[in-house]
Amino acid sequence: MRQMLTDPNLMTPDYWLRAKRALARRDAVLARIIRAHPRIALARRGEPFKTLARSIVGQQISVKAADSVWNRVLAVAPAATPEQMLKARRRLPACGLSQRKGEYIADLARHFVDGNIHARDWPDMDDEAVIAELILVRGIGRWTAEMFLIFNLLRPDVLPLDDLGLQKAIGLHYFDGERVARERMRELGANWAPWRSVATWYLWRSLDPVPVEY
Repeated sequence: MRQMLTDPNLMTPDYWLRAKRALARRDAVLARIIRAHPRIALARRGEPFKTLARSIVGQQISVKAADSVWNRVLAVAPAATPEQMLKARRRLPACGLSQRKGEYIADLARHFVDGNIHARDWPDMDDEAVIAELILVRGIGRWTAEMFLIFNLLRPDVLPLDDLGLQKAIGLHYFDGERVARERMRELGANWAPWRSVATWYLWRSLDPVPVEY
């Protein structure tokens, strides 16, 4: 589903236009990608559990595969609430989830239902503090926590070095298609601060013009 800015249920970061302009001035590659995608932007629906569950589904698989699996998950848990996921937990493997990912989502749901997750505090915490809390949940590593920072908390300066799509896009656009070491990615990303989330989002768009919906 394409995330259009006219959808009143979506929230686009107030820094988006400012970040686009800054990145386009600094980086000719990003300027070209930004010009090619003028009417879409990062947006969230404001549901922490759904964002985290969707991120678990997307671990180590392509955006297309993740969309397909997530749509099947929504068929058994349409609202994607913690309570629905717990009720549907035995049906999750049949949706295309590995047994382990199904267990991770059920465990995440229990954390929300039992009140062990304090999502209301996250907007006031810095990025590393949020990551430190999230990775205490089974199945949530740094990549999943970084996806949450980008797609739910709309943090502007996250550079997810472990993301396969970002690795591919950086290699394609900056290193003639070669595989890129993390340190080279970090050095390149330093030029994008404090808008590294925005740069990452546009590099994803260069591979897939339709934003993943978290």
